Amino acid sequence: MLIAHLPAGYIFGSFARSRWPGKGIMPAAMLGSVFPDIDMLYFHFVDGGRTHHHAYITHWPLFWAATGLVALSVAKWCGQRYLAPVSAFFAAAMMHMILDSVASPMMWLMPFDGHALELVTVPAMYRNWVMSFILHWTFALELLICAWALALGFRRSQLVAATPKNST
Repeated sequence: MLIAHLPAGYIFGSFARSRWPGKGIMPAAMLGSVFPDIDMLYFHFVDGGRTHHHAYITHWPLFWAATGLVALSVAKWCGQRYLAPVSAFFAAAMMHMILDSVASPMMWLMPFDGHALELVTVPAMYRNWVMSFILHWTFALELLICAWALALGFRRSQLVAATPKNST
């Protein structure tokens, strides 16, 4: 995924906040949906692009599952109000892993097994790898996710605009 992680986080956050009680669900979902790509800082500034960033721990689904279980236990201990945003963050991070698995290799069982799985292999048809992704049919899925997020955001803005304001 190149452009759809944050819109997917917005979609997930929209549904999560309508079903879970609590504050901070939308920011947690949106942050969780892009946080695994924090490894791009290391990839560009330290590693120099030598290792595919999906090999880093921030792209290991088992890392997010284990960290999420610990964080949920701590959140429950700290108070009920933390459960929804913590759940949203880690669910969105796992959603990131699923979305990356569509057209990019993901090592779902790292550190125990390094086999990479992907639903569709995007062939390197162009010198620039970004062009290979953008011109592949799977990019239409990203555009669909972005359009869905825009529609949700537009609908929400229309609802907010139609809500009468209290006059004082």
